[in-house]
Amino acid sequence: LLDAVYLYNKFSQPLSFDEWVDIRALVDYVCDNYDQPDMGIWEVRGKRQNFTYSKVQCWVAIDRGLRLVDKRDFPCRNKQRWQHTRDTLYEEIMERAWNPELEMFTQSYEHHEMLDAAVLAMPLVFFCAGTDPRFVKTMRRIMLPPHRGGLTANNLVFRYNAVETDDGLSGEEGTFSLCTFWLAEALSRASTADVTLLYKAQIIIDEMIMYGNHVGLFSEEIDKAGKHLGNFPQAFTHIALISAAYNVDRALKSTKHP
Repeated sequence: LLDAVYLYNKFSQPLSFDEWVDIRALVDYVCDNYDQPDMGIWEVRGKRQNFTYSKVQCWVAIDRGLRLVDKRDFPCRNKQRWQHTRDTLYEEIMERAWNPELEMFTQSYEHHEMLDAAVLAMPLVFFCAGTDPRFVKTMRRIMLPPHRGGLTANNLVFRYNAVETDDGLSGEEGTFSLCTFWLAEALSRASTADVTLLYKAQIIIDEMIMYGNHVGLFSEEIDKAGKHLGNFPQAFTHIALISAAYNVDRALKSTKHP
């Protein structure tokens, strides 16, 4: 939400003071509650946890609030607290969500051996650079097949290992289209250090497009047979498609015309 507000102010209309007052209250709320466990982006039915993705999004909320203060000179009596909380949270994520033995960002602070494709969003929201060694190692692990500890099969990405994750749900699930597009965009952002990753991103986009229906719409998941599962059409998936296609295309053009 705060990222959308920040982009609205940057590319659309300047925020009013009354809007800023509401936004300021939201950032204060995040500072008060960022350390609370939740159900995460996947709304698991198991126990509440300190999910890495949730912590990153809390960091994003505070960071965008601070950016608005700097760009618009809005009054903010709690600016120093925001800065301290943002920086404290960043270091907390780097310490508690990083598994140095497996060399990957984990699903949550509580489960240090669980991989979750939601962490692919880290460079997409500018939490870290796409070329950050910790992120690149995590991304490469995600790209491994499930039987080797990864989350990728036929260039399609599972959100997590449903067998090992305590999500409170039963049965098998398909790959998540959102996560596949996130991987493509993450690869494009990492490609400044390794151009071969960009071509991998292009392949993923091209193959993923083929899974769309006759009017180019995508469902939440894709099963082993290539059939659509879950919510259809899913807006989140299509937003990720647009962002991935835009960034991969831009990166490809920059390699051709430096």
